Amino acid sequence: MESQTLSITTSNVIHYWVNPEKNVLHNIAKIEEVMKLSKKKTIEQQIEELDTKKNQLLEQLEKQKSKGMKYVIVRTYSAGVFAGFLFRQNGKEVVLKNARRIWYWEGAASLSELAMRGTSNPSKCKFPVAVSEITLTEAIEIINTTKEGQKSIEGVSIWSK
Repeated sequence: MESQTLSITTSNVIHYWVNPEKNVLHNIAKIEEVMKLSKKKTIEQQIEELDTKKNQLLEQLEKQKSKGMKYVIVRTYSAGVFAGFLFRQNGKEVVLKNARRIWYWEGAASLSELAMRGTSNPSKCKFPVAVSEITLTEAIEIINTTKEGQKSIEGVSIWSK
């Protein structure tokens, strides 16, 4: 009795042999469970991958939404200083998208310099995580930034306690 193996797919293998006396093809289909299990991801891994992809897509969406908006620094009467994309302004009320609080900075003599040149000492700056949107009700000044200033501010590591 001659035994042969025929590959059908990467996860299915059919073992077959021929019985010469009865001229009958006998086959046994065997799904390689071990192979399948080793390739399958756990539900937790799949959820983690989907969460990562969702977060990447949300970041891309925020970047798309901010296209066409000016990146500015806003100094307020009592809430502090923020940098972000100017979404809307109505008198002293300003709405920023993807905004970071400028809690403390070094490497720039003023907010004007920070807006134009950025910081020369980003490791000493304290800029917390960005919020998707913030409404500032008492804006005192709004400073347009240069691409250099924006890149520098966005490049400062997130500060947290």
